[in-house]
Amino acid sequence: MSHLDNSPHAEVLKAAENLKKQGQYHEAIKLLEQVLHDDLEATEAFEELGDNYMNLREYEKAISAIKMAINLNPESANAHYLLGFSYSALNDFSNSIKELKIANKLSANHPEILRCLGWSLFHGNKENQGLIILSRAHNLSPDDNFILTDMGMCYLVKREYDKAKQTFETILKNDPQNEKARECLNACRFFEKKTTKSK
Repeated sequence: MSHLDNSPHAEVLKAAENLKKQGQYHEAIKLLEQVLHDDLEATEAFEELGDNYMNLREYEKAISAIKMAINLNPESANAHYLLGFSYSALNDFSNSIKELKIANKLSANHPEILRCLGWSLFHGNKENQGLIILSRAHNLSPDDNFILTDMGMCYLVKREYDKAKQTFETILKNDPQNEKARECLNACRFFEKKTTKSK
């Protein structure tokens, strides 16, 4: 979601992004810190730094870096998305929804922003609204297994086992090696049997 090509540090940022894609987050962070040592107004470097910390699950550090990016560029949809994602990971759904709504205004109909917004709304006590937003994300990107997984898990929480099973079966048709979907499908079957027995 970032626009690294527009940055004067594009070459180093792309190198950091490649390291991130290979899971070499600490190495990417070192490169990004070098950029920020020379230019404390490199918004994209703060965004990428936050993204790498998110991948390391160091969410407080991620939030700190992303807030720096937002201070420099309040109109960055990517930064608001990353901040919303970080808050969601900490179960701070109120702040997550706030940031993701800003991201959605700045970059409307982006499936990944809508996925995260739907998830946070669902877990922030707005279940039906969350599922509607997740459905919108799915319509925009029907083959995205991350969106389908989130939808399936929400259906599982609501005990809508048929919808949950159908969703995880769709994922497994697209990606037969998807272990998370297989585990969730087994969980659906287990809880469905348990519920049937207790009736």
